[in-house]
Amino acid sequence: MQAIRAENLSKSFDGRAVLDNVSFSVEKGEIFGYLGPNGAGKTTTINLFLGLLTPDGGTATVNGADLGSDDEARRRIGVLFENNGFSERQSAYENLRYFANLYGIEDPEGRIDKLLGMIGMSDRAYDPVGTFSTGMKRKLGIARAILHKPEVLFLDEPSSGLDPDAQRMVRDLILSLSESDQMTVFINSHHLDEVQRICTRVAILARGRIRAEDSIARLTASGKERTVWIAFEGGVVPGDALASIRSNPVVRRADPEDGGVTCTLTGEGSAADLISALVAAGYRIEEAKKRSANLEEIYLRYVHSGEEAS
Repeated sequence: MQAIRAENLSKSFDGRAVLDNVSFSVEKGEIFGYLGPNGAGKTTTINLFLGLLTPDGGTATVNGADLGSDDEARRRIGVLFENNGFSERQSAYENLRYFANLYGIEDPEGRIDKLLGMIGMSDRAYDPVGTFSTGMKRKLGIARAILHKPEVLFLDEPSSGLDPDAQRMVRDLILSLSESDQMTVFINSHHLDEVQRICTRVAILARGRIRAEDSIARLTASGKERTVWIAFEGGVVPGDALASIRSNPVVRRADPEDGGVTCTLTGEGSAADLISALVAAGYRIEEAKKRSANLEEIYLRYVHSGEEAS
């Protein structure tokens, strides 16, 4: 069952097309990553789903409803924007109690206490939000977004401002919501490693269009992106070897890593071609290992090349 659906969705601002016939869908219970550079239209897409903006063309529905005109459907949605929107003078508890009253939540005290415990903030429940760090406000924003147990959760950069421990807590919480509550989670994020760890599928948005949409496993195993790690004799990369690798036509990108060089290849040659060229140039190679492409490599290819998934 599709929980989120965009069909030929278009939106322009001041004559500039931000979204151009964008189509994708998210199944119920999925954790879906929506990726793209700043200004690509990710937040605009969420605003269209929420009914906060009107599309110039196409449709954006959540659980089959247009949230711009269906108040009851909107009550089953949770949202976290980059701007948390809390009253700085009130405590964490008072802020959550305000929203619990809006949603008519039964036993609000029990629900709030449980959520504050889940995000590790029970000991700060009655401190003013204005005294919180950016990361603490972010965690409180997540608690507010799931306060009423929504069916669909939209998260705009959920890990922004969080330290590694808090990022792990957020990842675990999102996975738990999907697995135990069958909550559908739609994530805008620049943390590609985080997305690769938790998302079922992703869509990559660039220049107003969806450039790729698939499971992470299929994207990284597509064979269009090939990576090889090359180590040189003595465990040191020769001074001019990196420049030589980067100038080779079969190499899309090359970066020093783990005492060697990690090379992302184009579709025009092979690792054997690269290694043969290096040996012919007099470089002594000690080891070469093929590596699977990661989400960052896939993302950069679609964002910068203009290529679209077939």
